[in-house]
Amino acid sequence: MGLEIERKYTVNNLIFERLKKLATGVDIRQGYLNTAPERTVRVRTKGEKGYLTIKGKTVGIERAEFEYEIPHSDALALLELCEPYLIEKTRYTLSENNMIWELDVFEGIHKGLIIAELELEDKDKIFNLPDWIDKEVSENPIYYNSALSKNPWIEQQ
Repeated sequence: MGLEIERKYTVNNLIFERLKKLATGVDIRQGYLNTAPERTVRVRTKGEKGYLTIKGKTVGIERAEFEYEIPHSDALALLELCEPYLIEKTRYTLSENNMIWELDVFEGIHKGLIIAELELEDKDKIFNLPDWIDKEVSENPIYYNSALSKNPWIEQQ
């Protein structure tokens, strides 16, 4: 069984503009076939690849995670079956303070939202936050992608 330990943060949009020049982005489209708190089932295209991901219930910042590569054409077909609001974002990966950060810049109905994610091997790991972090939102469900698939960010502002 895979275990995901992830912390999430909002990002200062103005500072992000300088960061974007330092990182490479990849386009992601994802949707949810199941968004029950006990389990989520996600379909994603990342560039020209497709993925099916099953995640267990989040406890603090940890949850079980199983991810499988699937044919891109299958992922596109499965996206048609998902919750009404697909997630469209560009993911930038960059290294800062010896940590690998993934910054998701949302588009479409979630435009304006930028989330930084940090996957950890130990939930108690201590690290320094970069200056472009606003606040931690790891345990705030409105920032979960599965919640965004049902409630557009633009309507939450």
